[in-house]
Amino acid sequence: MCPPRSRGAEAPQGSRGANDGRRRREDASQAPNGPPMRRLPVQPLPGRGRSPVATPRRRGTGESGPAGTRFGGRGRDRTVKRARAAPAITSARRRATPPASAAAQGPPGRWRGSAPAGGGRRKGGTVGLRAAAPPLPAPRRPRYRQRRDFSKAMSQAGSSQFQEVIRQELEYSMKVELDKILATATSNELEHTKKDLEGFKKLFHRFLQEKGPSVDWGKIQRPPEDSIQPYEKIKARGLPDNIASVLNKLVVVKLNGGLGTSMGCKGPKSLIGVRNENTFLDLTVQQIEHLNKSYNTDVPLVLMNSFNTDDDTKKILQKYSHSRVKIYTFNQSRYPRINKETLLPIAKDVSYSGENTECWYPPGHGDIYASFYNSGLLDNLIGEGKEYIFVSNIDNLGATVDLYILNHLMNPPNGKRCEFVMEVTNKTRADVKGGTLTQYENKLRLVEIAQVPKAHVDEFKSVSKFKIFNTNNLWIALSAIKRLQEKNAIDMEIIVNPKTLDGGLNVIQLETAVGAAIKSFENSLGINVPRSRFLPVKTTSDLLLVMSNLYSLNAGSLTMSEKREFPTVPLVKLGSSFTKVQDYLRRFESIPDMLELDHLTVSGDVTFGKNVSLKGTVIIIANHGDRIDIPAGALLENKIVSGNLRILDH
Repeated sequence: MCPPRSRGAEAPQGSRGANDGRRRREDASQAPNGPPMRRLPVQPLPGRGRSPVATPRRRGTGESGPAGTRFGGRGRDRTVKRARAAPAITSARRRATPPASAAAQGPPGRWRGSAPAGGGRRKGGTVGLRAAAPPLPAPRRPRYRQRRDFSKAMSQAGSSQFQEVIRQELEYSMKVELDKILATATSNELEHTKKDLEGFKKLFHRFLQEKGPSVDWGKIQRPPEDSIQPYEKIKARGLPDNIASVLNKLVVVKLNGGLGTSMGCKGPKSLIGVRNENTFLDLTVQQIEHLNKSYNTDVPLVLMNSFNTDDDTKKILQKYSHSRVKIYTFNQSRYPRINKETLLPIAKDVSYSGENTECWYPPGHGDIYASFYNSGLLDNLIGEGKEYIFVSNIDNLGATVDLYILNHLMNPPNGKRCEFVMEVTNKTRADVKGGTLTQYENKLRLVEIAQVPKAHVDEFKSVSKFKIFNTNNLWIALSAIKRLQEKNAIDMEIIVNPKTLDGGLNVIQLETAVGAAIKSFENSLGINVPRSRFLPVKTTSDLLLVMSNLYSLNAGSLTMSEKREFPTVPLVKLGSSFTKVQDYLRRFESIPDMLELDHLTVSGDVTFGKNVSLKGTVIIIANHGDRIDIPAGALLENKIVSGNLRILDH
């Protein structure tokens, strides 16, 4: 028989030390699950010397053994796990013959040994264990593979559960914060604020649910030929004799929620002067008034304002009280901006003045469907016999009422009316980022560049593959809007718009686009219109074009001058010195003659005198610290001007 190792003896090389084993066993006695347990003595295995084993325990049960020990199957506590790791057990597969007293110690089972009565420590001996570890079954595969498979299962099954828990926590936290904001609303603000916040909660819920790009690039197909009609084919049908009755079914809606800050102006963008001191709003009213007078009709104008533009717009509407146009307004929703780090609203109350101005935002023009419906104006217009709305941005001066398109809607050649028509036009190099119409899952769908997987962005920008883009001139059936809104069936992709506030705080805005709803409507159609129907004014470079002699103004509508030999518009790029409208106007004593211009680039401190003519390609660059004054009456044709040129009054 092997002599027992003393407590202070050095452990043989390659085995666990006795002191280490004693520490593990002492730690095991401090297990937190249940009261401390009495240590049990050990006895040698028959015929095996003095190697200690613990009190027998039953494997796979939750029963208690003698002297208060705990037995457990899967749920055994840390005490048992540590006991299994103790150095006293030298072989997991070693088995012992049960002692005679085994029957008195519990139900029959698989035993590893027994402990003599009386408890306590063995003299000279090794520390006893509380409970024996169950015998291990023959391993079917190495333990590292078990761990690897467990990790894989956790990553697959547990990951989705974990993400769902996180989503639920975020939604709950958002709900708590929105309830706090709603509690600050007055009785007059309560109803519309509640509707706004309910709409925001739905949008936020969808934002948390969506993963990755919203389109599968492999499913994108070219639209069928008959799904995008050329404008010439629509126009060739002519107009009916009763065009006035067709016009009386129409409502013109202008998106009027934007500010003029990008052009250095305060207040609504629609109030910026663009031609002969006429503003965007002036030109819009003039267009509709001309229609009503010419055909003796009653086409109303509806403005979708935002909380940023509503007050100023209503003040200016008084000037049109004597015009032959009924003007209605409704406000789009007001949503709270979200802290990019916490995904919680930065607003603390419903006010949006003073310091709280930056806490709120209008959620894009895709909000038109819900806001139009909630305002009650949709039902009122349907009650008056109106059937279609023509929606466009108020800064698109080419978006006028087209009688040929309207007639095609009201009197379709196949007898089946379209619920949604989108005007598209041919792409140029300047339009490669514009959204395009595609066939997706057997429906027309607007695909924006933000939805495209990164690997296919260059393909999306290809002018040869995707030849058209959305002008955001839309014709939509009022009855279809009502039906889909009541069924909550209008589906639009979420646009995540990051912003940095003046104080440096990073926030995000959740927005939607009105054209993205095309896939929700039945019998949708695209019409490829001339470029003249897309004339947006987003910058002072665009403003220079519409103020020049390239266009003539008639009854609020701009048309390309007949003196222009080319049907295309010249490319104009004005530098940062021209960004603000005030600076832009100061640098031009008069707008140059641009009838024969192809390309104009201006950079730096440059001014233009009166009656300047620009032809071909003209590039004017004043380096830092230099200034260039183009003299009055100058003719620049295919010229590059650089350096320093000053003209002073004598």
